[in-house]
Amino acid sequence: MTIFLELGQQPDEPGPPIHGPARYPDEVTTRLRADAATVIGRYPHPRSALLPLLHLVQAEDGCLTPAGIAFCAAELGLTDAEVTAVATFYSMYRRTPTGDYLVGVCTNTLCAIMGGDAILETLTDHLGVRPGETTDDGVVTLEHVECNAACDYAPVVMVNWEFFDNQTPSSARDLVDALRSGHPPAPSRSPALCTFRETARTLAGLSHSGSPDTAAPAGPATLAGLRCAHERGMAAPPPDRPATDSVSGDPGSDQAEAAEAVRDQPAPAPSADVPARPATPETDPKAADSQ
Repeated sequence: MTIFLELGQQPDEPGPPIHGPARYPDEVTTRLRADAATVIGRYPHPRSALLPLLHLVQAEDGCLTPAGIAFCAAELGLTDAEVTAVATFYSMYRRTPTGDYLVGVCTNTLCAIMGGDAILETLTDHLGVRPGETTDDGVVTLEHVECNAACDYAPVVMVNWEFFDNQTPSSARDLVDALRSGHPPAPSRSPALCTFRETARTLAGLSHSGSPDTAAPAGPATLAGLRCAHERGMAAPPPDRPATDSVSGDPGSDQAEAAEAVRDQPAPAPSADVPARPATPETDPKAADSQ
């Protein structure tokens, strides 16, 4: 029996092709070039600035467009295809218009156990949109996200990549209502919430009027491991501690001396050489003659 499986992206994965205007107007290009020059000047090689430049054009359009792709390519001496290949690899670059607030619900293991799936289902029903879609007023875009390393305060909802910790279906519903009413609450770990385009500009390495000056200190749950280590008298070895033989524990052993001798040397570069294989009658007819 033959079974056909239709493979493809999940509905909430970024899949639509990049679309929109092909080129920026001259005044927009001139303005963006001034910002791009600042970003590119921070890197020894211009093409190293591609990721922040993609954030710059995303701040301009709210998502990636052919105009943004072409701008990055022209500024860095790349082809549109090279820029598109990078842009479509990372989920942080949006392919469809994004609202003022990108609301991401984590449903990875710990957040799911703590209620992340219920939060996503609640917001889907409450907002009337599926993950990847934007509300009719253009304010909120709902997104399903993978782990964002905030498990200490799970379940977590992210708004423009800012953490809102210890969420419940009810608190998440209140959160999006506040966003849509024009009164965005402060995130759990920073003093203010920026719009999506302002956040993209920050990720490009450029400031804006809403840039926060300070961030909240790490909370008790984040520092639990450090607190436990202090209570047990545990600490990392000092950086100048002499190397120790892994077998005998003798700092003066031959292995320790060998390790000390190469400690500050750079790691060997990877080799492109392929080890030669012994010739066989199947790979080399001359080998058959010699036998």
